Amino acid sequence: MQKSTCISIVLIVVVAFMVPSCSQKKLTPEKTIAKTLLAQTDSFATICDQLAAAIENGSTSIEQLQNIFLQARLAYKKFEWAAEYFDPATSRLVNGPPVQEVEASGQVLEPAGLQVIESHLFPTYDSAKKKELIGQLSILKAGCEKYKTHFANIDIFDWQVFDAAKLEVFRIMTLGIVGFDNPLTLKSTQESAASLESLKIVLAYYNDSDNTGGLAEKLDAAAKYLSDHPDFNAFDRMDFITAYCNPITAGITDLENKLQIHVIRYNRLLNQDAKTLFDTNAINVNAYAPDHSSFITNEKIILGKALFSDPILSGNGKRSCQSCHQPEKAFTDGLAKNNIIDKNELLPRNTPTLINAALQPSLFYDLRVNSLEEQSHTVVQSQNEMHGSLVLSVKKLWLDKKYRQMFVTAFPYEDKNAIDTFEVMNAIGSYIRSLVYFNSRFDEYMRGAKTAMNGDEINGFNLFMGKAKCATCHYLPLFNGTFPPRFVKIESEVIGVPVSATVNRIDPDQGRFDIVHVESFRHAFKTPTVRNAERTAPYMHNGVFATLNEVVDFYNKGGGAGLGIKLDDQTLPADSLRLTAKEQHDIVAFIGSLNSKLPAE
Repeated sequence: MQKSTCISIVLIVVVAFMVPSCSQKKLTPEKTIAKTLLAQTDSFATICDQLAAAIENGSTSIEQLQNIFLQARLAYKKFEWAAEYFDPATSRLVNGPPVQEVEASGQVLEPAGLQVIESHLFPTYDSAKKKELIGQLSILKAGCEKYKTHFANIDIFDWQVFDAAKLEVFRIMTLGIVGFDNPLTLKSTQESAASLESLKIVLAYYNDSDNTGGLAEKLDAAAKYLSDHPDFNAFDRMDFITAYCNPITAGITDLENKLQIHVIRYNRLLNQDAKTLFDTNAINVNAYAPDHSSFITNEKIILGKALFSDPILSGNGKRSCQSCHQPEKAFTDGLAKNNIIDKNELLPRNTPTLINAALQPSLFYDLRVNSLEEQSHTVVQSQNEMHGSLVLSVKKLWLDKKYRQMFVTAFPYEDKNAIDTFEVMNAIGSYIRSLVYFNSRFDEYMRGAKTAMNGDEINGFNLFMGKAKCATCHYLPLFNGTFPPRFVKIESEVIGVPVSATVNRIDPDQGRFDIVHVESFRHAFKTPTVRNAERTAPYMHNGVFATLNEVVDFYNKGGGAGLGIKLDDQTLPADSLRLTAKEQHDIVAFIGSLNSKLPAE
């Protein structure tokens, strides 16, 4: 055999072995994204180190410290989509709210991260806070190490990338552009643009050869719109959401479907198939049901509606759920406070609406229960409200032939010979889950019906989401305190509600403090929905305000602090919002556009 022939054979063998080796080294989009996330985390950590060094140095100007901090926030926003999705526990310490929070386990979490640091650097830096600032930056450093461990070792799946990307756009819509996590700097548009630009890079790894959806162009256009409109108060959030965000989230869903990506589905409030936050199928009413067997059915709803209006569950046989939650009054009673059963005394709190009550992971003004089933059990057994006994009630219901058949139909268990108390609660809970309505004029507008809202209402929405800061507590699209876009917790706030509209003294109700003995929760109450609020006067946990105009005026003055009430832990900013009379009118007009179209009872 000639020498040249031998060399050729060797080369062929080498190439044959090299081809699969090169193929094996080719990175999938998910692996490439993980490497990008590691690099972005390193960049964030480096800027945090620079800020720590500048603070330690002691000679760096306040302006320079602030600029480094703003760069750190922009660096975080580039991988926020992944940090919040894959490691929310760490993200709570990196960019969580600057207030104490309580986990379901009862553990109290102290405020930490970028928002705490912002409060020490803006509007100016107090060198007396140096030690605390260094401590906060060390928390960020530890958070970066956790992120890096996660991104380096945990598999990321393509369906998760699409889900997380869409949730990030929802996060921008609900939190980013309202100034939720940068209330002092108000760099919302710049930070949101950084997030969108990062998403463009991520989604570009998924080849769309014919670019039918034009997703990259949509992301570019949205980022440019944000960059071109940096003024926080003047920013047109309605235009940005409808003209830019909705097409982007729809485009992400379309690309995912086009690529036939297999999606792992699970039970959560925001349906994974929703193209926008305002789709008719966006909200899952079963999200907070105790388990799959507790999900609503038509049979349970029919039974629950009957039980809801029947006084059979009360101790005196005279009061039903509907006595206080009247359908013709948007499932309230129109009173500041209703009476204690069988007494000429007032209940301690106002009756809230049950419309969309299913969209809360915790219920009652003090958030003391975690399901509608627990809520109905608590109300029926309460000596003040219904003073009933579920044990006795189920015996009465089983003896009633009509109810017996309804329970057999709704809960068709083999050899059923009695009613379980949970079945009563689940039937009522199912009926309340059926009272979820996203069919207001606002919803129609967000779905493309541009004549559904007038100019005052649109301006009111922009104020609600911006200058008036309402949306930093009443989050889009539920407009309650259920925290987007994961919607796994609901917040409470200390706003300093007075004892009466004419007496500037704090209402004595301790609120959530009576349930969780943490000082910062003294006088804290659940953030309720403002959907249908035009119909549900009077307002606040004690019914102190008779009109929405009074409510907006209260917030405009700075809550209780603005009235001269001293509260150490008021979570509402104490300074005036400086809303004009016209602006207050427009906010109230917008709230009116949130009225649901209710079926005739």
